[in-house]
Amino acid sequence: MNSWVNSAEILGSDLPLELSGTGNRRALLMDALREAVRSGRLAPGTRLPPYRSLAADLGLARNTVADAYAELVAEGWLAARQGSGTRVAERAVPVTPVHRPRTPERVARPVHDLVQGQPDPSVFPRTAWLASARRALAAAPDDAFGPGDPHGRPELRRALAGYLARVRGVRASPERIVLCSGAAHGLRLLADVVGGPWAAEEYGLPFHRELLASHGVGTRPLGVDADGARVDGLTRRDRAVLLTPAHQFPTGGPLHPARRAAVVDWARGTGGLVVEDDYDGEFRYDRQPVGAVQGLDPEHVVLVGSVSKSLSPALRIGWMVLPQRLVGPVVAAKGEREQFSSATEQLTLADFVESGAYDKQVRRMRQRHRRRRDQLVAALHARAPHVRVTGIAAGLHAVVELPPGTERSAVRAAAWQGLAVEGLGDYLHPGAEHRTAGDTLVPHRDGLVVGYATPAESAYPEALDALCRSLPPVGPPAATPAPASPPPPAAP
Repeated sequence: MNSWVNSAEILGSDLPLELSGTGNRRALLMDALREAVRSGRLAPGTRLPPYRSLAADLGLARNTVADAYAELVAEGWLAARQGSGTRVAERAVPVTPVHRPRTPERVARPVHDLVQGQPDPSVFPRTAWLASARRALAAAPDDAFGPGDPHGRPELRRALAGYLARVRGVRASPERIVLCSGAAHGLRLLADVVGGPWAAEEYGLPFHRELLASHGVGTRPLGVDADGARVDGLTRRDRAVLLTPAHQFPTGGPLHPARRAAVVDWARGTGGLVVEDDYDGEFRYDRQPVGAVQGLDPEHVVLVGSVSKSLSPALRIGWMVLPQRLVGPVVAAKGEREQFSSATEQLTLADFVESGAYDKQVRRMRQRHRRRRDQLVAALHARAPHVRVTGIAAGLHAVVELPPGTERSAVRAAAWQGLAVEGLGDYLHPGAEHRTAGDTLVPHRDGLVVGYATPAESAYPEALDALCRSLPPVGPPAATPAPASPPPPAAP
């Protein structure tokens, strides 16, 4: 029971009393009155309504209220005097102050968002997705509405096996694919199964490193240069290595063919595992497709992917293409029942892939992102020719390299412009503070990681304008000039 009464007049004002719970009505009333006194709502000396009035207001028997008053008088909470009624006792009753949560200071949201990692939600293919959902639900077998297989729906695993073989050069049967809720979920499972330590590219998502650490897996940095990760730094002690070989995140560029072969040789020779985060391998603009490393050796490479960039992170659907020996342990680590990805969404995605709608969406997004990329390069070439733009051949972001020592000031200037953007240093492994050039330690380069996928079409030009206003106005000293940006690419 939960009764609120607003008509119990005390000194001309209403007193809401809450009788919470079930059971003895006298005890509930006593608890409510004690709490009113304890919290300070009823101050010492406050006169309570006559028990007859309160009984009528609360719908209680008169004797119930009279007995509650009498017992609280005996306990010292109330005081009763002939001719003056019942009042809150004039004594030092410990008062528990009512702590009202402070209204948090409103943090000004950025006007423009160029943080990498999220596609514009307005371009989600709602009509095509709805059509796939209708077909998938109409054809769904009865077991699709049961507890769920931790492997994932077989319909989606079959669809992904065909798609990944065709588009990414992956070699796998549906039985080697285990569905998950995204790349982060896949890494959690692999951390639990494989153990540590792992090697990881010195530039990468801090969230992934923190996630692995939370599962007891430490990471150590591998250097990154124009050819990708320096895999010659791997050792026999490393249980696994986390790579983004299709497009190194966030610096850009694919892993060099010689290094792809070398990392597979390392895995074969040591029993280690290559964890290939296929972060944005589908989005390429100025180069030929780069196949997955998994195709070189399916028994030593795990491919981890998701639809968070191609469709939406809200879908929470990802996949792992596993070596045969890891399928059972990963499924066991996941649990007996599917707890993470909706079976109906898995069925919808299976239809979306098999109907060709997914290919169409990827092509559409590729064209859109290329236009965005071209606009970014053209704006910087025109207004900030002293900076260099890299990592632009693929992906959903670019790196704007800055003169040494200017990264943090550029991030602060962007914030003043109402622009959300991140510095390249935000992605640096904490164990990789300097790189070695011969025998000399030199600082890592400064830059901004500019995501061009998120803003709406109408807001993008203003976001670029804010970015250009945030950049340092002059280039580096003449002795070490920054290379000029390339001319804007031709429109597709």
